[in-house]
Amino acid sequence: MAKRLNQTGYSLVELLVTLIIISILASVAIRSLKGANEVAKTEKTKQALARIAQAIAGNSSGAIGGSAVSYGYVGDVGALPPNLDALANNPGGYATWKGPYIQDQISAGVGSSLFTLDGWGKTIDYSGGLSLTSTGGSTTISRSLGGSIDALLRNRVQTTIVDAGRTPPGNVFRDSLRCELTYPNGAGAMTTRAKFPNANGEVDFDSIPVGLHDLRVIYLPSGDTVRRRIAVAPGDSPYTEVTLFEELW
Repeated sequence: MAKRLNQTGYSLVELLVTLIIISILASVAIRSLKGANEVAKTEKTKQALARIAQAIAGNSSGAIGGSAVSYGYVGDVGALPPNLDALANNPGGYATWKGPYIQDQISAGVGSSLFTLDGWGKTIDYSGGLSLTSTGGSTTISRSLGGSIDALLRNRVQTTIVDAGRTPPGNVFRDSLRCELTYPNGAGAMTTRAKFPNANGEVDFDSIPVGLHDLRVIYLPSGDTVRRRIAVAPGDSPYTEVTLFEELW
């Protein structure tokens, strides 16, 4: 009997203290996991917003960074998309639409829609403006497509036309030249604007969307034509000088 009484064991207090410690450690671990999960969802959302922004407005900065240059939906259509679905499905039988501009990373293909969800599975808000917004988490996450709508849709293209002797046409010959710029009109088709240069050979087109557009200078008496591809980046005013084939004036 004395031997059995001398045997040690855990008291009720010790067991309670142990359970309390385990509970505290579990609570800390759960909070840590929850915080890490929230961070992962936030980063996933930021990446999703960046992909959508590039699908809409392109990545014309790639010309500097060395990656492929893209002008996205705006570069092909000449307008902002009415909704995110327009990035995966042609919104109106547009001839200039060359999508899909974005695909689901898991189930790629036309008609996909997972790309519209943030890290919490909630649809990203977009209504045709400059802002993409996620409200799935505890805080709102936003991304802008650019500084302004004008920077995407209303840029300038400037050209100076001279003959082979680098002489501008002057008032006498300026009507012998026609400068044409072709670009998407925002409604699924292409439009061509034509202008005659001033006496100094200068032509200025305004309200031009981002993208890669065709510029033609036509010497009307002979029909000889010089063609250029003009890259228009957001907020850009590209300038090019066109030299004709021979000395004409």
